Amino acid sequence: MTTILAGPDCTTMAEVRAGVDQVDRELVTLLARRFAYMDAAARIKPVRGAVRDEDRKAQVIANAQAAAEAAGLPGDAIAALWEQLVETSIAYELAAFDRR
Repeated sequence: MTTILAGPDCTTMAEVRAGVDQVDRELVTLLARRFAYMDAAARIKPVRGAVRDEDRKAQVIANAQAAAEAAGLPGDAIAALWEQLVETSIAYELAAFDRR
């Protein structure tokens, strides 16, 4: 098993790629957890129209942007990623709602 080094400790591209691949696996695991909440929301919300909540969407994106900026990451780019994540989550939740 390859030891995954922290980014600053990497000295080769193989080490960088191994780290990136590990982080990607962890992100997919976290996304699965997030989408399980979308399943729960689809089960809990009483009507399909309640799935899309633009105020909540704006809050989630703003929270991600602020957290990114606090971590020294580009806030606008993270906000764009979260826009896509939230829209994908809404589509997933709508499909889950329709299946119930």
